[in-house]
Parts: sequence; structure tokens; C-alpha cells
Amino acid sequence: MRNQRQAIVIAGPTGSGETTFTNELILAYPQFARLVSATTRPPREGERGGEDYYFFSQEGFFEEVQKGNIPEYTHVKNRNAWYGSYKPDLDNKLSSGKIVIVNTDLHGAKHYKENYNAVTIFIKPKGLEVLESRLRRRNPDMSEHELEKRLEQAAREIAEAEDQYDYTVFNTDGEFSDTMEDVVEILKREGYDV
Repeated sequence: MRNQRQAIVIAGPTGSGETTFTNELILAYPQFARLVSATTRPPREGERGGEDYYFFSQEGFFEEVQKGNIPEYTHVKNRNAWYGSYKPDLDNKLSSGKIVIVNTDLHGAKHYKENYNAVTIFIKPKGLEVLESRLRRRNPDMSEHELEKRLEQAAREIAEAEDQYDYTVFNTDGEFSDTMEDVVEILKREGYDV
């Protein structure tokens, strides 16, 4: 019998580890694939269109919205960019039998819960100071102003997420494998093929 669960939301504030969890799940379970989102932000060095993001001008992005190719989207103010789910990528992966992992915000999580029966998991850091040190390690050239904006955004996302996701999992430095086990246990309990 074909599994009913074809999409999962793994969300979290910047630096929480949701991308790392997604990549590790895909490595461990080849039936998973990551949704490649659409964005209006310019590519960073080394990023490739169709692999990291589908990159659009703002005009092109909203043309895709009009066509129904970006059914849910949000504006990230501190980056002055739009981000959204790119439906052609989603449909392609679902039709090839993949379970699609979506890294999105609360608005996107609700969309996937309502339209794709997705379980939603919020990856929460133990505290903002953990996020701050991760962000500094990941991008040592980040300005204090940019760091402050990202931490403010993260604090808003954490407050907004309270009781809005099916599960909240803490990602603590040095305990990645334990946290990963927690995520896999949730997926098994919820009927995913893992």
C-alpha cells in the first residue's frame, strides 16, 4: 500500500540546524528529497539555481505566483527578499515517489499540513546565545547589525512557533545524533516510511 505521508515540514529559526537535519535525513534515507524553494534574493557564491534555490527577479517571482507555481510565500524583511514553495519542484519529487522535506516558516507549515497532510517539526535551539555562536561560526564576516537583525527574527520565529507545530525538538550542540534519533522516531510514529 502506498504511504499517505509524502511531505514533512522541518522548520526552525536561522542557525537552528533544520538544513543540517534535512541533509542528514536524505543521506540516511534515500526515499527523502528536499524541496528546492524559490527566492528573489541573489545567489550567494557557490549557489546553483535549481539545486540551492530557484532564483527569480521580483517580477519573475510574482509571475510564478500568478501561474500557481508558488502557492505559498513570505517576505523576509531583514533580507528584503521573497521566499516560497516552488510547486513544479514539489510535484516532480512527489510523482517520482519521494517523501519531500520542506524547510519553511509557520505560514508554509500550515499550508503543507492542510494540503499535504504533513507532520510539522520545529527545531528549537536551547537559547538565543546558542544561535548567536552558531551564526558567528558559520559566517565570521557577518556585521553586528546583521547578526542583531537575525537574532531578533529568530526570537520572533521561536515565540510565534509556540504550540503551532506538531512537534518541537531541541537541537543542542554536541547532541546532534540524539536529536536526529528523536526526529526519526517521530517520523516512524507518524507513519512515514523510515
